[in-house]
Amino acid sequence: MTLNQMWVAYMTIVRKETGRFLRIWPQTLLPSVITTTLYYVIFGAFIGSQIQAIGGFTYIQFIVPGLVMMAVITNSFSNVASSFFGAKFQKQIEELLVAPVSPFVVVAGYVTGGLLRGLLTGALVLGVALFFTHLTMHSIFLTVAFIFLTALLFSLAGMVNAIYAKKFDGISIVSVFVLTPLTYLGGVFYSVTMLPPFWQKVSALNPILYMVNGFRYGLLGISDVNVTGSFIILVILSGVMLGLTMYLFKTGRGLRT
Repeated sequence: MTLNQMWVAYMTIVRKETGRFLRIWPQTLLPSVITTTLYYVIFGAFIGSQIQAIGGFTYIQFIVPGLVMMAVITNSFSNVASSFFGAKFQKQIEELLVAPVSPFVVVAGYVTGGLLRGLLTGALVLGVALFFTHLTMHSIFLTVAFIFLTALLFSLAGMVNAIYAKKFDGISIVSVFVLTPLTYLGGVFYSVTMLPPFWQKVSALNPILYMVNGFRYGLLGISDVNVTGSFIILVILSGVMLGLTMYLFKTGRGLRT
């Protein structure tokens, strides 16, 4: 394929994916905004007013970065996982496999769709937070880098999940029993320094902890973990997930029956 043909194929997939979640925005974008607004009201305004400041910030300011990342993770993952598995289930993916389109273009198209949905939802959730509290921007580079890489990583993870899944339950199981616990235990609502030493060590095994704290450092300038190390971990995980996705595509494992 020529470079122009690759671009046309890529943009075709991106437009399809973007149009899909924008068409049904009350189901794709609105739920995260409503859910997070409830978190702001209940944990931030009501319960948060009874909790002492953390790192010099009010409790609602402290949880905003975590709630934004939670929305980004959930939406990036679910967008690619549901869309790609739907295409595989309906045998539409076979058209892409036999078409003169490189696996990288297909992966990039679907991942971009998940990336855009995750970032858009994150921006909406962050915008809602401004109605409840005042936020600063400690480092715009780190803020953008962490939220972008997190959306990229979980878009790729959603594709891997969709490739391996045999039925729709395979997607919901990962989301409910893996992603949700890791997210809630990733320092969204608390600082890991409040935990006993043993549980601090256990929390260090949770990759989402580094994403949340990296993004929190970008916004507020505070973090429970080393920010440079968190960035390196996120880059490595993204690279590994991209390599795995490309391997699965090139070998056809989980795609060809």
